Amino acid sequence: MKVMLIAHTPEPEKIVATAAKLCYSSSDISSLKEGLTEDKTRSFIEMLASIGHESVFEHVSFTFGIEGISRACSHQLVRHRIASYSQKSQRYVNENGFEFITPPEIEELPEAKAEFDRLMEQITESYDKIADLLTANHTARLTAEGLDEKTAASKARKLANEDARFVLPNACETKIVVTMNVRSLFNFFEHRCCNRAQWEIRAVAEEMLRLCKETAPNIFCHAGPSCVVSGKCPEGKMSCGKMKEVQAKYANLGQK
Repeated sequence: MKVMLIAHTPEPEKIVATAAKLCYSSSDISSLKEGLTEDKTRSFIEMLASIGHESVFEHVSFTFGIEGISRACSHQLVRHRIASYSQKSQRYVNENGFEFITPPEIEELPEAKAEFDRLMEQITESYDKIADLLTANHTARLTAEGLDEKTAASKARKLANEDARFVLPNACETKIVVTMNVRSLFNFFEHRCCNRAQWEIRAVAEEMLRLCKETAPNIFCHAGPSCVVSGKCPEGKMSCGKMKEVQAKYANLGQK
């Protein structure tokens, strides 16, 4: 798994503080921004967090490049609606010899690992065979319809990928670019940094939060799972029972 912060709103903390001060001031926007020292910006952001004034955080966004995750993970990721996504397409990208993600629990059990690898190899072979059969069929049809052989073969392969992908597993590796505003990131971290989140998306969320803390430490100083944000666990009987450990972990996340 690889998570990269590839772009973010310039001066994110000053933008948030400027937007918030505008709500309480008659001054012009340029003057508000110029008057924000580092200390004043930090103080204002702390005040915003304490009163729950989160709408101003929507003015700042972060864009991440994520590689080496499974389709099972990306399916969870894209359920967060207030965000923008661009993902490697299994329709247009041929998955011949596809990479796959092996869950740690399977990796640690030799018998399970052997069966998992055997199945991935079988799926790879089936994908290739189905794609080749479909390509040949489409090529013949398109050639008969008047296309030259090279154009027909190119179009045929894309059509074949479209249907051959149906045999690919949730373990299939994918890449995705994700953009979220800060308010959406707060929500994302509350749900996906929780110990009860699935292990892979929790690892992605934790790395995203670490990168955010490095870039905008004052904005994200209290971000994390619900027990970090509110001081209590919302999971009831389903709680992991390790709230203090989780709080300590995220308090130290990103510190050098």
